[in-house]
Amino acid sequence: MSIRASLVVGFTGAALAASLAPVQAQTCQFLAPVGGNGTTNVITKTIGPGNPFGRPNWNTDFFVTQPYGSFKFFFTADSSVSATYPIQGYLKFTDGSSLQVINESFAPQMGTGRMWGPFPAIPGKTVSQLNFKIGASADQAATGFTYRISTMGCN
Repeated sequence: MSIRASLVVGFTGAALAASLAPVQAQTCQFLAPVGGNGTTNVITKTIGPGNPFGRPNWNTDFFVTQPYGSFKFFFTADSSVSATYPIQGYLKFTDGSSLQVINESFAPQMGTGRMWGPFPAIPGKTVSQLNFKIGASADQAATGFTYRISTMGCN
């Protein structure tokens, strides 16, 4: 076998071995909700109407206390009647800026839901919180419907 052929066979064998190497599993941790009671990282809420004299309960923030490579958002409908939920999700950064990563209306059946992500961390930015916004003044039809949400940071 020529030197050139040996190099090609050797390189191909090394590439094959590398492609067969075990894939490292992603490790994820639930993020704690801001204002939570410390016993659960899953928040249950009911969409309330917009309040002209105060803040509606549409926003829920989750603390990011360490660097992660990506983030996931989870939503489950808890109402017995199907509803369309206006859903937005944001990565909030330490410099006060934010990035919207979810903006849709979602109509799951009771007990079903969805995961959004993973959304990668943004180079040069530090994520301080994840924000879920469920409900909107432009779509009052979802008022009174209950849901569960949670988020994860992953490496």
